[in-house]
Amino acid sequence: MDKQKKEPLIHITKRKMISKKQEWAIRLGSIVIALIVCAIVTTITTHLNPIAVYASMWEGSFGTERKIWALLKELSILLMISVALAPSFKMKFWNLGGGGQTMAGVLATAACMITLADKMPSGAIMFVSFVSALCAGALWAFIPAFCKAKWNTNETLFTLMMNYVATQLVAYYIIIWESPKGSGKIGIINPNTEAGWLPVIAGKQYLLVVISAIIVTIFMYIYLRYTKHGYELSVVGESQNTAKYVGINVGKVIVRTLILTGLICGFVGWLLVAGTDHTMTTTIESGRGFLGVMVAWLAHFNPIGMVLSGLLLVFMSRGAGEISTTFGLNKSFGDILTGIILFFVIGSEFFINYQIHFRKSHRKEGADV
Repeated sequence: MDKQKKEPLIHITKRKMISKKQEWAIRLGSIVIALIVCAIVTTITTHLNPIAVYASMWEGSFGTERKIWALLKELSILLMISVALAPSFKMKFWNLGGGGQTMAGVLATAACMITLADKMPSGAIMFVSFVSALCAGALWAFIPAFCKAKWNTNETLFTLMMNYVATQLVAYYIIIWESPKGSGKIGIINPNTEAGWLPVIAGKQYLLVVISAIIVTIFMYIYLRYTKHGYELSVVGESQNTAKYVGINVGKVIVRTLILTGLICGFVGWLLVAGTDHTMTTTIESGRGFLGVMVAWLAHFNPIGMVLSGLLLVFMSRGAGEISTTFGLNKSFGDILTGIILFFVIGSEFFINYQIHFRKSHRKEGADV
């Protein structure tokens, strides 16, 4: 007698098609569930009113004009790095070196501002530091790209190591240029003359950074969707064999795409030193190179979508800081809430791509027969 094969209680299938409305409904639903879970965790662990905690997070990001501009600055820097990484990942070149490429731009900018302070007018220093930062970022991206195209090296390890080298170079030159001597830091560069500092537009210190982010995001959106180069890197990402078959030079596309990534990251480094911080530290990049990977992935490498995913991460980060200040909690608690929300947001991608089916009851099957 043949044994009947027992159907599993749960089985998962890949969705063939899902509308944009359904995608966003799943994402929004995941955020709502995350907020409920965060409220429960907050109530159990701190005995605080979760509504007051959420209000504090909102206050930390949007409470005053100064806080709004600070949020826009953080979002703009993160967005530009995320946008810079998008073409690499779309091409399936796993570039984890956004931080190192940004630090290369930071080092080049600081070098120009410090060594040329008494040799050139401020405008000339700005131009030289701009070109130097772009070239440094492009070079830092070109090296792993060339090695990948030439010898098929592992780009993940290569770009990670380049991050380390860039950070150590910055640490070395901080000691060389430290001011005052023995302090182990540079401090504000050219505080009296402001040589090489970017101008303040309309009285808003971060307006230039925000405008730059808008321009870079729109440029990348057009580049990826409507240019030949964007099409070629998409084909390379889908299949290198197909790309070669249709006559695309894969090595050339890899190098060209990484140079573009490096140019934008170097530009961000220039903005950080000449436009916002006016100093150089080993932590000036603040891990945005890795965070940018998450922002780009959550948005499916769509530059416009990165505005929303980047805003979510920046809002949570600033909100976590506000919680610790307002309620006297350890900052780690805010990070816990951030982690819970990110867990649900990332998890929602599973339900967008896959569908869960439950085994039908025997009673229902008998009725159907």
